[in-house]
Amino acid sequence: MTQQDAHANAANSSHNERKLFAISSGKGGVGKSTVTANIAVAMAGMGLRVGVVDADIYGPSIPGMLGIKGNQPPVMSPDKKVIPAQAFGIKVMSMAMLSDDDSPAILRGPMVTKYLQMFVAQVEWGELDVLLLDLPPGTGDIQLTLAQAFPLTGAVVVSTPQDVSLKIARRGLRMMQQVNVPILGIVENMSGFACGSCGEITHIFSKGGGEAIAREIGVPFLGAVPIEPAIVDTGDAGTPMVSAHPDSPAAQVYVKIAEALVGGGSEKGGLALPFDWHVSEGTGKPADAAPFSYGGAADVAIALDHDEIGLTICWQDGHEQLIGSRDLRLNCRCAACRDEMSGAAILDPSNVPQSIKPTRIWSLGNYALGLAFSDGHSTGIYTFKALRAMQSVEVEDV
Repeated sequence: MTQQDAHANAANSSHNERKLFAISSGKGGVGKSTVTANIAVAMAGMGLRVGVVDADIYGPSIPGMLGIKGNQPPVMSPDKKVIPAQAFGIKVMSMAMLSDDDSPAILRGPMVTKYLQMFVAQVEWGELDVLLLDLPPGTGDIQLTLAQAFPLTGAVVVSTPQDVSLKIARRGLRMMQQVNVPILGIVENMSGFACGSCGEITHIFSKGGGEAIAREIGVPFLGAVPIEPAIVDTGDAGTPMVSAHPDSPAAQVYVKIAEALVGGGSEKGGLALPFDWHVSEGTGKPADAAPFSYGGAADVAIALDHDEIGLTICWQDGHEQLIGSRDLRLNCRCAACRDEMSGAAILDPSNVPQSIKPTRIWSLGNYALGLAFSDGHSTGIYTFKALRAMQSVEVEDV
C-alpha cells in the first residue's frame, strides 16, 4: 500500500473522531512501552474504547506486556481487514503477533512503512475513542510516516531524568513540532526509586529534568513515574501495573497521565482531517471550518477552493490567499524538483505549461498538503507554513 493509499483509506474512514496519541522518546530504554501499556489500561478502565499500535516494528514489546501471545496468525474480517488481538479491554496490533521471539524483523525502510500503514489503516479497529501509537525511539522514517499519513491529535514524550536522555528527548520534541504535531506533554519515567517497605523516594537518576524541559519549552508536564520493582514483574507477567497494583504510586501516576490526555488533546480548529480531494472529479473536498473571531493562527487553513486561476486558501487569522496553479507546481520542493543539498531548482520552468492545474489535493498529517498535477507529478509536500509564505496572485495580472 502506497502512502497515498493510506491517506485515501484514512480519509474514507468513519472513525475520524477518535484521538490518535503518539507515545515517543528520543532514545531507547526509557520505559516508553511500559508507559503506553499502563495508560492504555487506565483509559480502558475509564470506560474508553482503546486501541494500541505497537509501531516499533523491529523491537515490539506491547503484546508481552499485555499478556498477548506472539506468533499467532491474524484472523481476517470479511472485508479483508486484520482482526486485532484483545487484552484488558484493549485492541492491539503488533509485529510480535506475526512472528516469534527468535525471528527478527529484517526489513528495509519501505517495508517498515508499509507494515506501519497497514497496522493503522488496514485493521478492523471498530469504534475507538483513543488509538495509542507506541513509537520506536528516534526521529526516523516511522515517526515521519505517521506524522505525514495520519492526523495525530498529539504526542507524548517519555524521558528519564538524567541529562543524556533529556537532551535526546528535546530533539524528539523539536521533530514533532516541525511537522505540526502538538506536544501534549512530557512524562519523566524512572523518576526516583520508591522503597517497597517505607515508601521513601531515592532519586538515583537525578531529579526534575523532565519538568524543567517542559517548563522551558512551554508544554505540560504530565507526571513523574517512580521506579518500583513490581513494574518489572507485572510487565514480564503480562499484567500491567495499573491492573495488578492499582493503589501503587506508579499506577496512580499512570492514571493521572491518562486522565490528562483524555481531557486534553489538540483543538486547532482547522480543516477536518484527513481528506483526499480529487479536484478533477469533484469528490472529497474538505468541508470549511469555522473561522476564529480573533486570535486565529496564521498557518492553520480553514477552507480550500480551486478555480481556473489557482488554489484559494482561507487562513484561521482571516487572511485569504490565491496561489496560481503554475506557481504551486514551480514551487515544489521534492527531490525531483530541487537539489536536496543546495535547495537550487532543478525543474525547468519551460517544461511546465501555463495550463497546468492540480488534479488531487490531500492532507499530510497536521502540517502539509500533498498535490498531484495534470503533468503527472505527485511527490511534492507543501507545508502550510510554506504555502502561507508564497506570494498571492494579483487577479488583474492573470
